[in-house]
Amino acid sequence: MPATAIRTTISPEPVVRLENYFQEPYNLAVATARTCYSSKVISPEDVGRDDKSREQRDRIAESIYKAGHHTTIQHPTFQFVLEKVSRQFIWSFLHAHPFYNSEQVSQRFVEVKPDNFTVPPLSEEAQAVYLDAVHDQMDVYHRLIDLVEPVVVAEYRRIFPSRNIEEKRWAGTIKKRCQEVARYALPVATHAHLYHTISGLTLHRYWRLCQQFDAPLEQRFVVQRMVEEVSKIDPHFMSLAADPMPLEQTPEYQAFQQFHGAGRNGTTKKFLEEFDAELGGRTSRLVDYKAHAEESLAQAVRSVLGLTKDQLGAAAAIAMVLDPARNPYLADALTLTTMSKLSRAMVHPHFTFKKKLSHTADSQDQRHRMVPASRPILACHFISGRPDYIVPPLIAASHEAETAYREAMARVWLAIERLLELKVPEEHALYLLPNAFPVRFEESGDLLHFHHKWVQRLCYTAQEEIWNACRDEVLQVQERFPEIGKYLQAPCWVRSRGSAKPFCPEGDRFCGVAVWRMPVERYQRLI
Repeated sequence: MPATAIRTTISPEPVVRLENYFQEPYNLAVATARTCYSSKVISPEDVGRDDKSREQRDRIAESIYKAGHHTTIQHPTFQFVLEKVSRQFIWSFLHAHPFYNSEQVSQRFVEVKPDNFTVPPLSEEAQAVYLDAVHDQMDVYHRLIDLVEPVVVAEYRRIFPSRNIEEKRWAGTIKKRCQEVARYALPVATHAHLYHTISGLTLHRYWRLCQQFDAPLEQRFVVQRMVEEVSKIDPHFMSLAADPMPLEQTPEYQAFQQFHGAGRNGTTKKFLEEFDAELGGRTSRLVDYKAHAEESLAQAVRSVLGLTKDQLGAAAAIAMVLDPARNPYLADALTLTTMSKLSRAMVHPHFTFKKKLSHTADSQDQRHRMVPASRPILACHFISGRPDYIVPPLIAASHEAETAYREAMARVWLAIERLLELKVPEEHALYLLPNAFPVRFEESGDLLHFHHKWVQRLCYTAQEEIWNACRDEVLQVQERFPEIGKYLQAPCWVRSRGSAKPFCPEGDRFCGVAVWRMPVERYQRLI
């Protein structure tokens, strides 16, 4: 192959398999529409019974699709198995919206194997640079696992002095802690495999916007395979879908060209400096909120119960919802708060945070879909020649590990710069960005869904970076709204307050610390 040759697809090709689906999805969608105007339930069989029925079906399908009445295509659901897809694609596209369900391999708990990464279309010279960089990142990952192990072992022995760390179950726990921080060195090109379940409406939306930032080539490839898989079982279901919107027509692309098209490093540098200065050294900073959060929460409780202020004071009303001793739903493993009339009073207080998380931490943080965020076009936050990354405390605790880590980050930026010099599109060059690359964004949500997130992520077994961000957030809410904040603590505190035993339900995964006895300001951990 000549040096100028360019591969037109990614390698290895992602694997897309339709694992489960609703029968007759097209007929089902029209049947649900007809049921709205019928004295009886219309079945998919009724819709496709004969030529006349099918003619009516197609007419209705086109009419409601063009009119935007799309809840009908939400009923058919499709479960896909995806393999050999990049973490960048998952973060930027699959998990960037709330309407999906995924179960994905964890880099925290499963060791990443060599050659487990996406290669975009590149010339031979660029491909050599790319592969050298990725192999270096993989080597650094394995080296960091070894380098942080003494720190993890020492901390583990301090917390669990009676445990024999040579036992297989404890040795495995220690290795997973090492993997958790070593993964920060891996590229966002690293593969994952997952189950991904979406409605027919989401599939249509995927198809329409599959060529947007940040990984349009991979996104288009995977979504096209999804559409093809569905079309095999029902050729009609995607028949009304418009073609994907070209990247150049998206407002994000047009804004990117306007503000970052040339000489963009200066613009980005100013943004990063301003954003980080506003954080003031925090991982997450409270920047906006409903000023009367406690009063509105208390009044919502009174309205649910039909009571006046004289009958139910603010503190007592808030306690009815947020105190696990008064609200047993809070200690229930099923998270029943969205189904509870009283608990739904928590939707009224609202908070906005300015945040800075690594790509790998945010890939977990974004799974809290009811606490949405406006995540960036990643290229808008990248500066050539200026390595930018998060250093996990566990790596910083080992001088040798931190030195190896920082040197590796410098090499990554040199490799990306070389690819850009070779005229590789940023979309492809930025696959080399490490998991440690910072994602800067704003995140907003109501108390009901923040409560769920904060309680779960204040557990000492949660990913450290998200745990630290949640600690930041809760301490700020406690300062601003003490009557709400005093009930925001780790899950073991919720269970202890609600008399649910054991206080820690994690079994062998118990962190070893009686966190339920501690105020949040005393929360501190290394592993």
